[in-house]
Amino acid sequence: MCGICGWIDFDRDLGGPDARMELADMTATMAYRGPDDEGTWIDGPAALGHRRLAVIDIQGGRQPMTLQEGGQPALVLVYTGETYNYRELRQRLAVLGHRFDTSSDTEVVLHAHHEWGRRDPCTAVSELNGMFAYALWDTAKRELLLVRDRLGIKPLYYYPTQHGVLFGSEPKAILANGLAECVMDADGLRRTLSFVADPHNTVFRGMREVRPGHIVRVTREGIQQMTYWQLTDSGHTDNVPTTVRHVRELLEDTVQRQLIADVPLCTLLSGGLDSSALTALAARFSDERIRSFALDFVGYTENFTPGPMCGTPDGPYVQEVAKFAGSDHTDITLSADDLMDPNVRARTLHARDLPFTWGDVDSSLYLLFRAIRQHSTVALSGESADELFGGYSWFHDPAHIQANTFPWSGHVDIAHQSLGPGLVEELDLPGYLDEQYQRALAEVPALTGPASADPHERRMREVCYLALTRYLPTLLDRKDRLSMALGLEVRVPYCDHRLVEYVFGTPWAHKTFDRREKSLLRAATADLLPQSVVQRVKSVYPPIQDPTYDTMLRTRFRALLDDRNAAVAPLLSVDRARTLLNATDNIRWVECILTLQDFLTDYNVSLTV
Repeated sequence: MCGICGWIDFDRDLGGPDARMELADMTATMAYRGPDDEGTWIDGPAALGHRRLAVIDIQGGRQPMTLQEGGQPALVLVYTGETYNYRELRQRLAVLGHRFDTSSDTEVVLHAHHEWGRRDPCTAVSELNGMFAYALWDTAKRELLLVRDRLGIKPLYYYPTQHGVLFGSEPKAILANGLAECVMDADGLRRTLSFVADPHNTVFRGMREVRPGHIVRVTREGIQQMTYWQLTDSGHTDNVPTTVRHVRELLEDTVQRQLIADVPLCTLLSGGLDSSALTALAARFSDERIRSFALDFVGYTENFTPGPMCGTPDGPYVQEVAKFAGSDHTDITLSADDLMDPNVRARTLHARDLPFTWGDVDSSLYLLFRAIRQHSTVALSGESADELFGGYSWFHDPAHIQANTFPWSGHVDIAHQSLGPGLVEELDLPGYLDEQYQRALAEVPALTGPASADPHERRMREVCYLALTRYLPTLLDRKDRLSMALGLEVRVPYCDHRLVEYVFGTPWAHKTFDRREKSLLRAATADLLPQSVVQRVKSVYPPIQDPTYDTMLRTRFRALLDDRNAAVAPLLSVDRARTLLNATDNIRWVECILTLQDFLTDYNVSLTV
């Protein structure tokens, strides 16, 4: 896993000292994503930067990597991520006459483009199974390709300029170049306050995101987007037992693929169905005893208070799974003081790079990853299982399902309570959310076959699509930023596109055949787990329950409201915002305002609202 960045300017030779310095500054912002090595490549209008986290072929995988023709670079690649089927692709390419100098997956991607992608890059990218984001420069065509994996596991941003483009794994790499403006307009603020992934809106004015499953082609003539993958209706005809069996086969295959690494590997274990199944499968297929790590808080289990989304503490289930699977397990225990440490909060915000936060949940994840990085470089995580198999409560609540909006959305009224009245009218958050919702619905592939006559099946197809394309990206982005800020590569086996395609196309009646959440996953992995975990009701990532944290947070919020010079002050109605101090269920919004304040200050963002 790595960090990439670059600059294309078709009207300028970027080999001069000023441009080289700008590229060096851009590359330096990616240092924590790639602590093991760095490299740059410049030729005429193209300048590429790379920071490397060495995971496969420690000695041979240096980047930028070139493919030579006639003794000259023909293709130049900066790549981040992993291609899990690179060994099979390497064998196929070798039969076709390709010769390799390294054992890295990066070189396989280069040769795949040379063999299959010269006429149509989508053909080459479609061969890859993995999580990746990369930039490929064709020296003869003077063409840049920006490529992102199917689910958007790895981030990639770009910023069109007058004569080309800037790009980077994170916005901070782009903002390090003087051509990029650090400006947030009304649309950026709408995105910040909506908690819905919008592939067209990155918060920063003028900056864009390469959409999952897409390629952005940059030439002197302009910028073009190409789709190489999207969710489609598969016309699923398998019965439930066959579906369960195939889910298990896919899970076993993808876990085995994602265990390949030349560095220490572990699993993230919460005691829930998703992470427990991954840990059990990893333990079964690993050549060594698998390590597992879990998050806990001081006194959490002893003083646990059940809530609507978190009915049981993780600790007892974690210990049972670790013993059952035979993993070498470690608990990472945190306190309220740990989460409120100003340095931790600042580093978490810097890692997120955008004004999105889940407060203590982000800080605790950052600290968990920091502890894990002392032992492992790669971790397997259970992201997307809930979105794929229907794990969240809103998948099963008729009121949420029938609502003519995103099923998880319900905070816009809270925003209205704290923003200035004029700003509320200008932003029109309900209108923005509705626009995003209608745009997402228009993308949903039509349901075919007998299930298409069932209104509930049609609606659940929509809900599943919304979850995978507008909710999951926020979780993947969070997991990538907070892990890579510490040089930890997190792999997400449930995002294997073959599994996603198969389960997405499965009727909702199959996904709930036992009248519970995640029926297919439970049935496919029940033999691997203790019965207590098999029967456990979904419990979300644990928020801290220590009242000390809440008190410390509100104290800081009160001080913010008293500061008339605060960067966020022009956006707020102070009298309205003070009502949040006495509310017991709006702590997430308090966190949002505090994070926005820190973001505007630390990034010196210009507000144009």
